[in-house]
Amino acid sequence: MTAGPVRVVLADDQPLVRSGLRLVMADHPDLEVVGEAATGAEAVQLVRDTGPDVVVMDIRMPGMDGIEATRLITAGPTSTRVLVLTTFDEDEYVYGALRAGASGFVVKDMALNDILAAIRVVAAGDALIAPGITRRLIADFAGRPPQRSPRPVAGITEREREVLTLIGRGLTNTEIAEDLFITVATAKSHVSRLLTKLGARDRVQLVITAYETGLVTLPG
Repeated sequence: MTAGPVRVVLADDQPLVRSGLRLVMADHPDLEVVGEAATGAEAVQLVRDTGPDVVVMDIRMPGMDGIEATRLITAGPTSTRVLVLTTFDEDEYVYGALRAGASGFVVKDMALNDILAAIRVVAAGDALIAPGITRRLIADFAGRPPQRSPRPVAGITEREREVLTLIGRGLTNTEIAEDLFITVATAKSHVSRLLTKLGARDRVQLVITAYETGLVTLPG
């Protein structure tokens, strides 16, 4: 993230949602709305035109939905991150958004200040999933049968493999440090190297990698 305010695009087919978020963000100088979109296609074009730090993306929009728009945005040569904002917190939408490359997932009934905090977290390069569903989501995601045969993780050390496994289980850096008897700073360094070596945008993608490669499986 560059210095200055976090540049945000609001993508939602409900004008009241966009205007509400815009009004609240106007009181926070570290956040700046640089565009609004009512469809997924408009969101994709706005990202190309404005290069925002974060897109707050609704899932259900006419024409191209938020999941497809997220896929197109994160597939391109951009540092833009997507925070999915929706009233639908069913697993199928969460999985779709995460697989498409979203860095975070929050629901519209969260307090506005929590949504703004989520924008900041995602802009800073961290992954965020709405409190209360994080552990269940990761457990369900990791326990689902892979879509294809697990592939080996190449180019990482044994310690990094251990860290990746713990990330896949939903542990924080502090919990990883405690589990492996290392410092939090060392745990952060391992996570950073994993992001680089595996070409992952953020922690969510590391969770997906741990699942897809079979490092995390359903207990029993």
